[in-house]
Amino acid sequence: MIPTIADAAAGLRQGSLSPVDLVELCLARIRAVDPALRAWVHVDESGARAAARERAADARAGRLRGPLHGIPVGVKDIFHVAGMPTTAGAGPFAHETPSEDAPAVQRLRAAGAVILGKTATTEFAYMDPAETRNPWNREHTPGGSSSGSAAAVAAGMIPLALGTQTVGSVLRPAAYCGVVGIKPTHGLVPTAGVIPLAWSLDHVGCFARSVPDAALALGVLAGRALDTPPAPPTVGLPAAWVEQATPEVVAHVRQVAGQLQTAGARVEEMALPTALDRLEEAGRTVLRVEAAVYHTGRFGADLSHHRAGVAELVRSGLAVSGADYVRANRVRRACRDAMAAVFARYAILLTPVAPAPAPPGLASTGDPRFCAPWSFIGAPAVSLPSGIATTGLPLAVQLVAGPEREAELLGAAAWSERVLGFTAEPRG
Repeated sequence: MIPTIADAAAGLRQGSLSPVDLVELCLARIRAVDPALRAWVHVDESGARAAARERAADARAGRLRGPLHGIPVGVKDIFHVAGMPTTAGAGPFAHETPSEDAPAVQRLRAAGAVILGKTATTEFAYMDPAETRNPWNREHTPGGSSSGSAAAVAAGMIPLALGTQTVGSVLRPAAYCGVVGIKPTHGLVPTAGVIPLAWSLDHVGCFARSVPDAALALGVLAGRALDTPPAPPTVGLPAAWVEQATPEVVAHVRQVAGQLQTAGARVEEMALPTALDRLEEAGRTVLRVEAAVYHTGRFGADLSHHRAGVAELVRSGLAVSGADYVRANRVRRACRDAMAAVFARYAILLTPVAPAPAPPGLASTGDPRFCAPWSFIGAPAVSLPSGIATTGLPLAVQLVAGPEREAELLGAAAWSERVLGFTAEPRG
């Protein structure tokens, strides 16, 4: 298995691990397992090897570029990476080869990362699935839209990968694949150079195998350190909302709440503001309109090359009035305001990430209902692997904090990760 970022960074500093060796480990793992999992759409072997040699020379000279020096990274295929094709999971009509990196990718390179290639996405980061399979069970979805990024980290092909979330596209795949995923506050990480689904909802996030790894990467992406010492948090458990999940997931979330409380957290059952009852439809309205604006602006009225899900999204967005779009954004603002009092009382909320573990088949990427509210109000959230279901698939919990409180969220998540002690990995 590929080492974590923390272990790899320690080895690189001590000279016991070379960036060249680490890239070769990743490439060997990709060759071994990706033909069955299909997490990658483009692997830049020559470019990654060249970058690794440069990082190795820098390390020998004592010039470490940053906290990700020599760390290989996978990038979801809606980010522009200079010289690599951006396909957005779509047909040739949408393909392009940019000459510049997206700012998020620039920040990774500046911190010393080696860009290994592009990971699979659903078409235009919406609901039409990619070919990627779940590393825990290939007959189950890995989730979406950041399907390849989650699967590649879970299968040990890469220690870090970029993803995006508009509704549930980082947290849900992370949960289904048993890795850590984080979606920060909306706007914390720039989305320039990323093909949009909906501008006011799109978030750049990342996948890693531990909370400290994810915190380190998010700090690089945000341009500032976000780590906070792990500490037991005050936890709000929205009991009625949690009950929308399957009995197994409800029991698991309550079990996790009990573990956290026993270890020193203060856990209280609470109710979400009734204002949130209108948030799902409001967020979906904004998504439809903004997707329609982008796609008709870039491709015109002809949607014949789009897959069914994206085409229907655009058509429905064109049917929404300007007044309804404005009203939907006002609902989002009201919900964010209503949640301010909740986040003033609780450091984090504890909820499911999804109603159930990864569903069988590849026709659906799963149900995003538990992730959607935090995307629609722009609040940060973490998917934390926390157990194994009766089916053998991973279970996870979602930790949510108030906007711009990533540091507190990551501190609570790191503490919770230690308490839960989840270490299982997919076989093979």
